[in-house]
Amino acid sequence: MINLTIVEALKKLKSREISATELTRAYLKRIEKYGNKLNCYITQTPERALSDAEESDKRYANGNTLPLDGMPIAMKDLFATNGIRTTAASRMLENFVPQYESTISQKFIDAGTVLLGKSNLDEFAMGTFSKTSYFGAPVNPWQIEKHLTAGGSSGGSTSAVASGLAIAATGTDTGGSIRFPCAITGLVGMKPTYGLCSRWGCVAFASSLDTPGPIARTVDDTALLLSVMAGHDDKDSTSAPNAKFEFDGAVKPILGDGKKLRIGIIKEFNDVQISTDMKNLFEKRIADLKSLGAEIVEVSIPNILDALAAYYIIAPAEASSNLARYDGMRYGLRVEGIDLEDK
Repeated sequence: MINLTIVEALKKLKSREISATELTRAYLKRIEKYGNKLNCYITQTPERALSDAEESDKRYANGNTLPLDGMPIAMKDLFATNGIRTTAASRMLENFVPQYESTISQKFIDAGTVLLGKSNLDEFAMGTFSKTSYFGAPVNPWQIEKHLTAGGSSGGSTSAVASGLAIAATGTDTGGSIRFPCAITGLVGMKPTYGLCSRWGCVAFASSLDTPGPIARTVDDTALLLSVMAGHDDKDSTSAPNAKFEFDGAVKPILGDGKKLRIGIIKEFNDVQISTDMKNLFEKRIADLKSLGAEIVEVSIPNILDALAAYYIIAPAEASSNLARYDGMRYGLRVEGIDLEDK
């Protein structure tokens, strides 16, 4: 059952071939077997998961199903979950238990999902390999023998989904924290347009860049997740006024609407040094798109190579402001010592 996509699992649940409880138990059994080895969860919630699954089965029996009813998911431990600790992978918040629910996690509750647990990440989502987590780094299931990274900062989410320890997961992307870990674990993830998904109740890193987004194994599954996550939120001042994303049951093929797809290739990246393997893969993907009838055009973004430098001005400045509250006096862990270096 853990090999089912969301689309496939929903069909089997609706036809009563399987139950939400059976599906959930299959994932919990796998978590029990591999969870500690992969370190993809900071907090596991098996009792909550079985309770959620039982409610889903009741809705399937009554014909009152919700969009993602019975889907066992991992919630990145950056989203506040009412009554369940939310650590942001930091010692500072090791025992923090929110008394409120983030907008994104509430949307998934309202969609009928089953919460398997809170997934690991870089501390406060600051990192590229999830190595800065106070709880240790999650492991890439495709490279478990070598104990290699699942990427970051959403490395726990990608490790869980790629290993079959969740059917899908949430992530956040500030400078690649969904896209990079998905790329190296063979998953589909995206950074939605800023403002499409609410940031309310999500522990802040860089407020003008942070973007919640979906992680799954297929494009259709990812689109289905995004349709639940997207939407305007009055509690988030940066939420787009008309934010929405509608999923009509299947993502259309590249040329499915009869229009010719135009894909831009950024000219300034031609001189960027990358490995031969990556260059060959990139060229192969372009050839694949051309074979499907897509039009490839060269575009110029003159300042694109300055983007990283701009990011490293904006992100640390906003992080400094956002994390100033964790001073050990008014909020967060207090460590006694003589000075800042004394532990």
